[in-house]
Amino acid sequence: MKYRKLGRTGFEVSEIGYGAWGIGGTQWLGGTDDESLAALRRAIELGLNFIDTALAYGAGHSEQLVGRVVREAGRRIFVATKVPPKNQLWPARPGIGIEQVFPYDYILRSAERSLKNLGMDSIDLIQLHVWNPEWIARDEWRRGLEELKRSGKARAVGISINDHQPDSALKIIETGLIDTVQVIYNIFDQSPERALFPLTMARDVGVIARVPFDEGSLTGRIDEHTRFQPGDFRAEYFKGDRKRQVREHVESLLRDLGIDKAKLPEIALRFCLSHPAVSTVIPGMRSVRNAEANCAVSDGGPLPPETLSILRRHAWDRNFYD
Repeated sequence: MKYRKLGRTGFEVSEIGYGAWGIGGTQWLGGTDDESLAALRRAIELGLNFIDTALAYGAGHSEQLVGRVVREAGRRIFVATKVPPKNQLWPARPGIGIEQVFPYDYILRSAERSLKNLGMDSIDLIQLHVWNPEWIARDEWRRGLEELKRSGKARAVGISINDHQPDSALKIIETGLIDTVQVIYNIFDQSPERALFPLTMARDVGVIARVPFDEGSLTGRIDEHTRFQPGDFRAEYFKGDRKRQVREHVESLLRDLGIDKAKLPEIALRFCLSHPAVSTVIPGMRSVRNAEANCAVSDGGPLPPETLSILRRHAWDRNFYD
């Protein structure tokens, strides 16, 4: 496992991190806590030292599992979590004031709940789970994040950027008040490269790349015959004609690369790691097999320029979260 600096935080984090949304037990169905714990432990054995969770993932259940594994790890593991929007709306909606989403006292209370779930006295990174650039002049978020750092409850602070809206974070980065951003970045959504990544590199802000597999599209295992359990988030994400669209885009990608679909997850992760702005990429992994396969990708290094040139042609402008 290779390690990179998470911006100016001073943290040396594993290139492959652990995205813990899927182990919350409510929106990604299938699997058990025992399987999730085994995957987490195996990833840590393989050198992973960065885990991203959130208070909203299973109403704290993901945090509880993460805290359990981290406390028993016996070595330094960096933990990031998130303050959910008070109005429970993802993503942040235009025209809704911050007083309905991140009041100052609410930010502090949410952090306390996360600390309790994790069984920790301090969290390495606390992020606002949504962001709206209309809030930039308000002081609720500033005071909340500054107080978490001042009190030692958080060592670093950041935001998780709304789905497919990387430019919405440009103004808050320019304030110098956040240490990290978390953003969707994958072969299909390459938009952070245009403005966000150059700015994060200039301001030494860490980048956490999420959704590297496009919620499963870039594993090569989604087609018209794929079925999800009722209530599984992916049933909505891949609704209607979207599975056919995914299959066609993936087939075209595989043809251009000259590979079979078994190789695609590795290519997807190495694509993210090929950009120097990215500090860590956080795939979900709920099985030991997936933990082993994903952690091994760090040994492969960046993709060659000719491969990246092919992947540039497969950017796909759409929003399946709508």
